[in-house]
Amino acid sequence: MSGFGPAELLECYRTGVFPMADSADDPRVYLIDPPERANIPLEGFHIPRRLKRTVRQDKFTITIDQDFTAVLDACAARAVDRTNTWINAPIRWLYTELHQMGHCHSVECRIDGKLVGGLYGVSLGAAFFGESMFSRVTNASKIALVHLVARLKIGGFELLDAQFMTEHLTQFGTDEVPAETYRKRLAQAVSKDADFFKMPEGAGGDYVLQSIGQTS
Repeated sequence: MSGFGPAELLECYRTGVFPMADSADDPRVYLIDPPERANIPLEGFHIPRRLKRTVRQDKFTITIDQDFTAVLDACAARAVDRTNTWINAPIRWLYTELHQMGHCHSVECRIDGKLVGGLYGVSLGAAFFGESMFSRVTNASKIALVHLVARLKIGGFELLDAQFMTEHLTQFGTDEVPAETYRKRLAQAVSKDADFFKMPEGAGGDYVLQSIGQTS
């Protein structure tokens, strides 16, 4: 996609489309505009009981933007349950550029300093677009998502886009809406300001759960 850079990518997000590739080995990038979009609710986000207990245990240390490249690499890596990914070289470059511009962030889960899970996504106004996540130990990516939701709520975000509905996302109360409904939500969110860094880094599980509104 000659002439397609980070500024054009942000405009795509603003209008409701996003890029993908057929595989990591395919140099082409194309834009996706699905008829339905999966939105993870910031109000009414559901945390399964067992996962809530894990959040409280603070088994993982959560960091923000400390190793974006490592998270991107892990999301792009082949795994037993994922023989190929859509993160190719042009997409790596685009999101790295957005990260350097302050529009793309990573949430990292660590145990004893070792990166064991995380996610990354794009922020624009009061909208956050989840791109990919990975997990090398049980629950690591889920914990990253819980911490992300708390951070977005505290920062005044209004929309968490997950692109496509998956069985994994249904447990959190994710809903799937028509593209027209999504664009209305998107237009409202991107027109407002939010602060991804308002939540203090290193917040514990109890603080995170209280921020989301789940204390029981």
